Amino acid sequence: MKLATYKDGSRDGQLVVVSRDLAQAHFAVGIATRMQQLLDDWNFISPQLEDVYATLNGGKARHAFAFDPRLAMAPLPRAYQRLEGVPGGAATLLQQAAGDASLGATDDAPFADPEAEVDIGPGLAAITGDVAQGSAAAAALEGVRLLMLSNAWVLRRLEAAEREQGAGRLHSRPATAYAPVAVTPDELGEAWQRGRVHLNLSVQLGGKALGLIEAAPAMRAHFGQLIAEAARTRTVRAGSIVDTGTLRNADPARGHPCLADKRTLEAAEHGEARSPWLEDGDVVRIEMKGRDGASIFGAIEQRLTGVRRASD
Repeated sequence: MKLATYKDGSRDGQLVVVSRDLAQAHFAVGIATRMQQLLDDWNFISPQLEDVYATLNGGKARHAFAFDPRLAMAPLPRAYQRLEGVPGGAATLLQQAAGDASLGATDDAPFADPEAEVDIGPGLAAITGDVAQGSAAAAALEGVRLLMLSNAWVLRRLEAAEREQGAGRLHSRPATAYAPVAVTPDELGEAWQRGRVHLNLSVQLGGKALGLIEAAPAMRAHFGQLIAEAARTRTVRAGSIVDTGTLRNADPARGHPCLADKRTLEAAEHGEARSPWLEDGDVVRIEMKGRDGASIFGAIEQRLTGVRRASD
């Protein structure tokens, strides 16, 4: 099943069911109005939405309409909690991250600091159901309700300052963006194995490829392990988001997920970083396609605003 949240002027939006090919949609009115409502009562509501999904894919939904990702918010616009994997840390090390105001896939990405050294952090995320405290990884994996494609924006200058202070990453992690559609794991077919997504993640800047990331090996821990870590000392409630953090290739020859990695390699090879940080008007596109070449989640395609160009 594929789901999205349409903008309706409210903070939580309107839940819609989206066809497998992302061409058509149908409001879930009469079943559920918001994504969190579905997550709170998954066993009762999800079978009803599955029926709508089947009808939609069969071309028999009477009130279907063309799906427009520009009208979509993040699938879960605000989450009770969001946790993110820590780059370079232990396999299951997590940190708290902001989830109260996520960005939609085509929303502009605004930054108030004109010299923030803006970068990206593409990854995957799971939305959970209730997961009991102390759950083992296998049980925690059963708590995955939906999967999403994410881009955790990073302000590198502030990140360096927070690291020096020994503080958590707060100001350096503004709102995260999510692809327009969240999917149940079964939608991935054989690409979903043991808590990992065995597909490639494409990253483009300004229409040029930055990297093609192999998602499964880039995950140091699978989603069951990540969620189990989140539940180690407390219950994880329905509507929590657990994000992998930035996914990186073991072989940099396949490209990079972010500019920080590319600049580090440039500095090692040429004595200095040559790629500039993202600037006003730059467009970022992140997408994951299935083995049939069709987009799984739809694309994240955002334009930066508020970041001064070096020539200004």
